[in-house]
Amino acid sequence: MSAERSFHAALLAGLRAGLGAQVNAIVQGPSATAAAPYVELGELLAGDWSTKDAAGRELRSLVLIRDGSDVPDRAQALGDAAEAALSSLGPALGDWRLVSLVLIRRRLVRERPGWLVLLEHRARLLAG
Repeated sequence: MSAERSFHAALLAGLRAGLGAQVNAIVQGPSATAAAPYVELGELLAGDWSTKDAAGRELRSLVLIRDGSDVPDRAQALGDAAEAALSSLGPALGDWRLVSLVLIRRRLVRERPGWLVLLEHRARLLAG
């Protein structure tokens, strides 16, 4: 399995384990039917991160948490739970090994109605 697919599957599993009981849905891409609060996996950007003796990938992931509340408290709490869930991802991802996972950016954005939390991570994986 590719690094992208392995990491994507780990993201889904981690978010489902950490937030599954707190949100209405965890979807892959935009949803026209999910009711807030829900988590959406956004784009996944990939680049080469190979070494002399191992294939490697650097991935940038985007997780969006949409909440319909008037105040940002629940959205922020869901963002905290998502960060905690993703920080506990194990190093073994199928044929790949997660070397590092770093939060690059977290944003809280006012939407009408509700709030949006964006989490952008950088993951580095090596084959084997």
